[in-house]
Amino acid sequence: MVRIEIHTPLDEYREVRFFRRGRRRETVTIEDWYGWRKRSIETEIYDDVVLLVTMKNDGDMPAATGKRKRTPPRKVRPGAVMIKYFRNIASADLNALYPDVQVVMTLRDKLILGVPALLGGIPILLKLASTVTVLFLVAGFYLGIKSAVREDEMAAALAAISGLVALGGFIVRQWAKFQRQSLIYQKQLADNVYFRNVNNNAGIFDYIIGAAEEQECKEAFLAYRFLRAANGGCTEQALDRTIEEWLRRTFEVEVDFECDDALAKLDRLGLLRRDGDCISAIPPGEALIQLDRRWDDYFQFAGTAR
Repeated sequence: MVRIEIHTPLDEYREVRFFRRGRRRETVTIEDWYGWRKRSIETEIYDDVVLLVTMKNDGDMPAATGKRKRTPPRKVRPGAVMIKYFRNIASADLNALYPDVQVVMTLRDKLILGVPALLGGIPILLKLASTVTVLFLVAGFYLGIKSAVREDEMAAALAAISGLVALGGFIVRQWAKFQRQSLIYQKQLADNVYFRNVNNNAGIFDYIIGAAEEQECKEAFLAYRFLRAANGGCTEQALDRTIEEWLRRTFEVEVDFECDDALAKLDRLGLLRRDGDCISAIPPGEALIQLDRRWDDYFQFAGTAR
């Protein structure tokens, strides 16, 4: 699960649709307080998730308000339609699948980074407050505004310059910590969500069609295998119960096996024998010959010669 805070630019989307297939309850272990404490929570996991997003055109975007005078550049082309396919996504992480999501700092992160910066920066500012005026006096001497400068004022000016350099280094160090924490969160987002991305856009249709064809073949294979295992054949209802029980026992999933569809495939290929309600499958040797014949006929030109 994504343990970071993200901002989703919902005003950039014209329409968003989620499609899911398969879900299960799963217990995951969550680390708190930087690994010092662990707790287990139960969450719902979606096996397959397809996200369909339509972006708004530039003319459909809301006008900038006083709080948001400058609109950041859009990473996705206006008016584009995107389709993304993910696998094994927690229901609470669906908002992390949107395009253009931004990682934001939580209040705890702001306190962890801000309080040390405040405590470390105040002493430096207090030391600079008493010497910065001297720095202006020395600068006025070199610019010709002041005729002379004392030796103690020069030493104080050098101390002020050293303080400014220390303050600049402190600011750069705190900014580097902020950027490092932001990159860590970006990596967590990539590891937990985007590495689960299976396919995108037009490639999804080829992937889903291929998966559907594979499931159709598995239906036929299961029906043929259990018909051969039933000596003397069996009825359609008995075959359906046997296959569903085997799937439940083997994979621990509840499946409504479409036995009539599987038998219709085998019947079209000529692999079944029927004796009333009793159904049986021909032996593998005969089945291979029958399938080879059907495969060769599939490539025969069926048109009429002119």
